[in-house]
Amino acid sequence: MAYIPPREPFSAWNRLIMAYRRFSGSWAYILHRLTGIGLVVYLFVHIWALSSLTKGRAAFAEEMVTFTSPPFKVAEWLLGALVMFHAFNGIRIALVDLANGARYHKKLLGAVWVTGIAVVVLMFFLIFSSELFAK
Repeated sequence: MAYIPPREPFSAWNRLIMAYRRFSGSWAYILHRLTGIGLVVYLFVHIWALSSLTKGRAAFAEEMVTFTSPPFKVAEWLLGALVMFHAFNGIRIALVDLANGARYHKKLLGAVWVTGIAVVVLMFFLIFSSELFAK
């Protein structure tokens, strides 16, 4: 038998990612795919959470109390950040593909980041306003 040295589990992924072209569009591509996976995972969690509706109004109200706690509000804010990047980057991709915007893709990516960060900051104040401005 041949000796097979032990491999670190993430070394192959690390080599693959570091060998990937380090251009802004490449990283936008990776982030777009990762946010898409995150949104699919959220979809299943959302459907599971809504299944408490089949158990009656009281069970649903009890679950909603849990979902309005601060840890879940942070998770909701992070989910909003995923949605904003995925949505704005999707618009950028459509403009690059359909509107001959390939020569402006870096400027469009900058607009995605600026708009996305502005909306996520606004969402922070909307989600946490009750905790920030409680009297």
